[in-house]
Parts: sequence; structure tokens; C-alpha cells
Amino acid sequence: MAVGCAGCRDGQAFELPFSMAFQPIVDLDSGTTFAHEALVRGAAGEGAYHILSAVNDQNRYAFDQQCRVRALQLAAKHLPPDSHEKLSINFMPNAVYEPRACIRLTLATAEQLNFAPERIIFEFTESEQVDTEHLLSILKTYRQIGFKTAIDDFGAGHAGLNLLARFQPDIVKLDMELIRDIDRDPAKRIVVKHTLAMLRDFDIMAVCEGIETQEELRVLRDFGVTLFQGYLFAKPSFEAFAQPVLRSA
Repeated sequence: MAVGCAGCRDGQAFELPFSMAFQPIVDLDSGTTFAHEALVRGAAGEGAYHILSAVNDQNRYAFDQQCRVRALQLAAKHLPPDSHEKLSINFMPNAVYEPRACIRLTLATAEQLNFAPERIIFEFTESEQVDTEHLLSILKTYRQIGFKTAIDDFGAGHAGLNLLARFQPDIVKLDMELIRDIDRDPAKRIVVKHTLAMLRDFDIMAVCEGIETQEELRVLRDFGVTLFQGYLFAKPSFEAFAQPVLRSA
């Protein structure tokens, strides 16, 4: 075990059984599924709150590791090795003590399951407050290994533009509160339009999440958005990979 990874050795096990639901991210330009996001659920499909509320500083490492393994096991079961569809796994930066040491189980699991690292996206949410230098170390390490990286809920949390100026991930997922009712909110349209232009300048793929209405989709398609996630296309499916409804604007 690498020096500085005492948390890996000394943390507690995560005792609650859990599994995953999966929600697709669709590419409307190609009419395909780009990726599937793994979402924590109870062992029988219950909502995530009961599981996430049991995560603490002592068991966070074990929980984060178990999430990665479970997501990969289910993805390998349902997605053939030659599929181009990716798997997006949420990770907790504060559960990663030393990036190369803490990624060993993920790499070993992916190799055992014949799931290529380049098909794995690691996304983190801006809502978790974390040391920026530590986060940058994780993201740069993951990129070197071959994983894709993504910022989730962009525009709603702690990292924001300062992080983006120092590291450009492969994907940025715009927070659903920016998307909700965008067709009726001129201020949101201005913010989203200019955010998308900035991401294009950085050569970062934008995902608009939380799409629920045809009207929201129409505005975003007019802005040139290709990748979408939301109930309009498919709800999360427990231990299954839904075939989304590929709607046009």
C-alpha cells in the first residue's frame, strides 16, 4: 500500500447492502446511447437516501470502492465488451487518499471483467467540498490511466470556474436547476448559452441533465447541445440498462 494511504487500511467496512440503478445519457446527433450513469440504490431498489445517509468519514473509502465494483459488475453483465457505450461512476474525492493506490481495485475489477478503462467515466459533483489540489491530483491521475473525467452539477457547487481554468475534464454536466424551465426563463438561457460557448472553446463535451419536457429539449437543441440525460428519455432502471426514447426537438 502506498505511503499516505492510511485511510485505505484503517477505515471501517460499509455494512449496508446496496446495488445500482442506471440512467442513460443519449447522443441525439448519432441516435445512440453515449453512456449509462450508475446511481446508488438500496438492495431491493429503494432510494439512495437510506444508503448515502449511512456514509461517514470512517466508512467512506469502503463505500466508494464497493460502488465502483458493483457498477462494473453490472455493466459487464449487460454491456458487451465490444460496445461503445460507456459507464459513468460517481466517486467521492474525499474517499481517495492516494489516487494510484486507491484505484487498484477498480483497475483489477475492470481487467477481470474485460471492461476497458477508456469506457469508464469518473464523475464528481461540485457539491462536495474538497481540497482543490487533492482533486486535481486525482483527475490528472485518472486521465493518465485512461479514464474519462466529468464534473457533475456544474454551476451548483464549490469548484466552478476556478477548477475549470486549471483542469479541463472530458465532460461537464450542467446542473439541472439551470435546465429546468429554461424555455420560460430568459436569464437561464443567457447563462446556459454562454456556458456552452465556453465549454466548446475548451473542447469539453457538455451534457444537459434533468431534461423533462420537449420545450426544454427544443431550446437546448437550438443551442447546439448533443448529449442529454433525463426523464424525457429514460428513468433510472434498477440493475438494468434501459433503452431510451430518442426524441427529436
